[in-house]
Amino acid sequence: MTAFRAAAPAKVLDKPLRAEPPALANSEVAAKYRSARVGGDFYDYMTAGPSRLAFIVLDIAGKRDEALHVASQVQELFRRRVPELFGDSDMNEAEATTDLLVDVNHRIIEASGGVRCAAAFLGVYDDMLGTMFYINAGHTPALLRDPEGITRLSAQGPPLGLFSHTTNDALMSVLRPGSALLVISKGLVEARVGSKDYGVERAEKALNKAQLTDAAGVCETVLNDVGEFLVNSTGAFRIPFRRQDSVDNPYNDHTALALVRR
Repeated sequence: MTAFRAAAPAKVLDKPLRAEPPALANSEVAAKYRSARVGGDFYDYMTAGPSRLAFIVLDIAGKRDEALHVASQVQELFRRRVPELFGDSDMNEAEATTDLLVDVNHRIIEASGGVRCAAAFLGVYDDMLGTMFYINAGHTPALLRDPEGITRLSAQGPPLGLFSHTTNDALMSVLRPGSALLVISKGLVEARVGSKDYGVERAEKALNKAQLTDAAGVCETVLNDVGEFLVNSTGAFRIPFRRQDSVDNPYNDHTALALVRR
């Protein structure tokens, strides 16, 4: 008689919690995306102290379920460490931002059980002053629009999850009243029809057209522009729109996070 062994139970992988945009006195933050259910895009934000906002956008490589598990582990660390690092008004924001990125990098490697490429944009914004310390680790350039034009906040080093001792120093930028920061995913920039990508330049033009009255509207303007690009090129747009509480072909996820200073 042949003996049969019961199959080992499948490992249950965590998923990140819904990210609720916090209310700010002088600014507004929001994130939206269209999902193809294939990518590892993740974002989160959290306030610390009376006026600071920390936010992170990640593009985690690998299978979607595994990437979301890594994202859930990053989220737990992010929400725990932000108040610890930025709750004191006398802390050094640049050093604390770098420390947070180092912690996130270690958590990605730990949660993955090894190397896992994860492009990241991390920002810490002071809503009272309009200052922002940020690190772009191998991510698509963030776009800062102000009355003088658009500035690209380009990558300063490699993505996270590749080297345990990788560090990047935080840089500082300023959002003046009437300015907006846009962080967009690699999948959005690389939305492709044939040999033609959507590209960063089209994203800049879309940001220039956006009304800087609310952050969600800025996100929608850019996502709709990507949709029009695909429709005009193919005659059909097959990525369904999903609201920011959704976590979930050949298309990539399209994520946009916007911070608008009124």
